[in-house]
Amino acid sequence: MSSELVIVYHRQPYEEVEEDGKIVLKENKSPNGIVPTLKSFFGSVDHGAWIAWKLADDPNNPEFEQKIEISDAYGDYTVSRLPLTSKQVSEFYHVTSKEAFWPILHSFKEQYNYDPVDWANFRDVNRRFAEAAAAEAAQGALVWVHDYNLWLVPGYLREMRPDVRIAFFHHTPFPAADMFNVLPWRKEIVRSLLACDDVGFHIPRFAANFVSVARSLFEVDVIEREKVPEKWITEGTALTERSVPTRLAFEDREVSVSYTPLGVDVRFIEERAESDEAATSVEEIRRDLGDAKLILSVGRTDYTKGGVQQLESFERVLEANPDLIGKIRLMHVSVAANRNMTAYREIQNEIEQIAGRINGRFGTLEWQPIALISRAIPFVELVAYYQAADVAWITPLADGMNLVCKEFIASRLDGDGVLVLSEFAGAAVELGDAVITNPFSHKAMDHAILAALSMPEEARRDRMRRLREAVTTNDVRCWGPGRLSIERSLSPVAAE
Repeated sequence: MSSELVIVYHRQPYEEVEEDGKIVLKENKSPNGIVPTLKSFFGSVDHGAWIAWKLADDPNNPEFEQKIEISDAYGDYTVSRLPLTSKQVSEFYHVTSKEAFWPILHSFKEQYNYDPVDWANFRDVNRRFAEAAAAEAAQGALVWVHDYNLWLVPGYLREMRPDVRIAFFHHTPFPAADMFNVLPWRKEIVRSLLACDDVGFHIPRFAANFVSVARSLFEVDVIEREKVPEKWITEGTALTERSVPTRLAFEDREVSVSYTPLGVDVRFIEERAESDEAATSVEEIRRDLGDAKLILSVGRTDYTKGGVQQLESFERVLEANPDLIGKIRLMHVSVAANRNMTAYREIQNEIEQIAGRINGRFGTLEWQPIALISRAIPFVELVAYYQAADVAWITPLADGMNLVCKEFIASRLDGDGVLVLSEFAGAAVELGDAVITNPFSHKAMDHAILAALSMPEEARRDRMRRLREAVTTNDVRCWGPGRLSIERSLSPVAAE
């Protein structure tokens, strides 16, 4: 059955779990919520399709079930699974995407390594995604492609199916031309993106950077530009942009460029925050803390997330302010992004060493300054920590958006709490009432956390009121495939 909406994303929209010798499908607990958010769009069409890869020992095995039909709370849709070997996955995702693309997208040139890249394999995998999308799409369907590891899909798809509408959404930062053009495949990548009807980004700066890159590589004309709405301008932050090109002319086509900051499902989070389970957990957390204030930091173990810099700041603050010893506690949640990659193992080891040093220097039998958590926390439990925390300390060195800070705000039904946020997180352009800081500056980091800890209640509540307004008015329901609109309504389980 042909599909009006085809979503192309590398991950499957569920988890395969073995129970009693059988494989069962369970809701996918994505750490950033993008899988359920994308599935929510299926409720607006009669039939949709999802294209993903699936690990296969032998891709030519005739017993491999490439297509399955799903009917769940999100709607009826086909899942087309591309059989890839572990070697293909490693080269496509772990090497090309994570060792070559990821560092450049986040402006960490020192981490960049393209020597082991198998570009032929990356092309092949992207072409196979495009072929699967072409096979599923109805005449004039919308095909929505997601993220940098599928950069080449739009170009291949346009050749195969010129009738379909193609949208692409970039979930990471998009750097300026001087950084992006380090990639030797830059023209092939950008030409593919220019085959889209709409190329979407979280914030205006990333959209402007894309246009700058495109114009550095091709004869691209800007035929429409718009002012950025005031709600997405935060004075004095690194990522603020005041106007952005929104329509381009390239060869014989027009391409729209959009920016739609991804939000969170506020309704879902508030329901969890109102639950008896969360209330009980908050009471237990506060009872264990006593009079101490709780600082909460949540993120992945990744050199872009600034975990090392944050812990070093915490150590300096304790050293310079001995009166805080025993009166504050940092819960640092750093979940491994990919245990198989050397760069991430090194960051995890460094985080553990610094946390151990701080606890050894300042801790006592009754009090440890840092609780380091390296596992994923169940969402209701995490919401309870959001509610119990005095300060959320979210300071990535680079981040396309960052939904943790928005989850924290949505959880604060009490209207209290302080958010300390890096100016290099995409969310900073929306959340100017956070305590904005520069994680590359020792002075700025140390001052920000001290200011948050000492902020008077009236100021805390005033800031949180405006933060909650920003998060509520731009929640996940406002997000979509750029200017290629499709109506949808989230199901009650959409952000599970």
